[in-house]
Amino acid sequence: MGLYGVMTTSVSGMSVQSDRMGTVADNIANINTTGYKASSTEFATLIAAGSVAEYVPGSVSTIARRLVSQQGDFTYTKSPTDLAISGNGFFMVQSDAGTPYLTRSGNFVADANGDLVNAAGFKLLGYNLLDGSSSSVVNSAAGLEVVSTSGLGMKATPSTSGKFGVNLPADAAVTVAANLPAANAATAEYAGKTSIVAYDNLGHQVTLDVYSAKTANNTWQLAVYDASGASASGGFPYAAGSQLATTSVTFDATTGAVTTTSPQSLSFNIPNGSAFTLDVSKMTQLAANYSPQTGSNAPSANGSPPSAVDRLEISNEGIVTAVYADGSRIDAFKIPLATVASPDNLTAISGNVFATNKSSGDLQLGNANDGGRGKIISAALESSTADLASELTNMVQAQRNYTANSKVFQTGAELLDVLVNLVR
Repeated sequence: MGLYGVMTTSVSGMSVQSDRMGTVADNIANINTTGYKASSTEFATLIAAGSVAEYVPGSVSTIARRLVSQQGDFTYTKSPTDLAISGNGFFMVQSDAGTPYLTRSGNFVADANGDLVNAAGFKLLGYNLLDGSSSSVVNSAAGLEVVSTSGLGMKATPSTSGKFGVNLPADAAVTVAANLPAANAATAEYAGKTSIVAYDNLGHQVTLDVYSAKTANNTWQLAVYDASGASASGGFPYAAGSQLATTSVTFDATTGAVTTTSPQSLSFNIPNGSAFTLDVSKMTQLAANYSPQTGSNAPSANGSPPSAVDRLEISNEGIVTAVYADGSRIDAFKIPLATVASPDNLTAISGNVFATNKSSGDLQLGNANDGGRGKIISAALESSTADLASELTNMVQAQRNYTANSKVFQTGAELLDVLVNLVR
């Protein structure tokens, strides 16, 4: 080989240093790319065949490695849809063409369609908890849907329960049967009336008029009416079908509390709504005026009128919860995490995403906080693993090594020129 071997070896040396400069340039360019995994260039010798007594210059080759398994530092934000992973897992995302990929780039925002999309345009995938399709396929993206707020829309919460805490006057007169509220007569008599606002399935307000009348010592009748059926004067008699429930409640003559043998609640259906239970167990009969209680036992009902999604909250387990303007909450999606046997061998795709191959192994899907996949951190982003100081050092080393190899080539060329001139 001689001088030709020297020149060939030096050319390979310059080539691998060019490769090294390429990874340095890529790392520096992506120093601020969320979830970016730095690349490195590894060198391997190439030995030329020769006899024991003769040295034949070989060459050098490069192997580019992307350090996908390296954990980046976290930077914290104010957006709950900015997501980072503390562990080995990957988010599952989808391209516009519907192809699934893996990524650690979690800077997701809602687009015009309500889909959570990261900076590269890939859509976050998860299991829909609203329609019950949350069963996972561990080695496939089957069953995953784009995490989106578009299907959440406005939401009304029908009333299902309430409380009726009032004090009934122990010294009130007994009402005759014909004038009890349950008789629904214009002559109805009662010790007190309290109205409670509830909601039907569409979010309409349904006002419940609750009347209390004494039927005997320590015994009271409760009657519930739909206020929309009240007479023009605003009371009795109510229209037919307006009476929703009635019951008799007894009190302990010593303590004034509802007896254990007395009904503790009333159950009825809200018009165009759900089954409703009104808790009356905290009522009292004391020597005081009729008055609603305050605090936790105050007359009230759950439910809410229609409201839109105010924000999303995402737990460490990947549960995406929609929080509505009225404060109600609903679990909408579950974000799984994927792992592979050899993440450093994943195939890098434009957009800071990865595809599996034979060297990396097939993906395995599972829950966050399980099996070493790590936990999901909301309002945080994983920084690039590229270190600027290290990359600048590598750049200087690559430059010097390239120059040294070029000197070898130049020297070999000069010696070859001397050899050629010997015959002149």
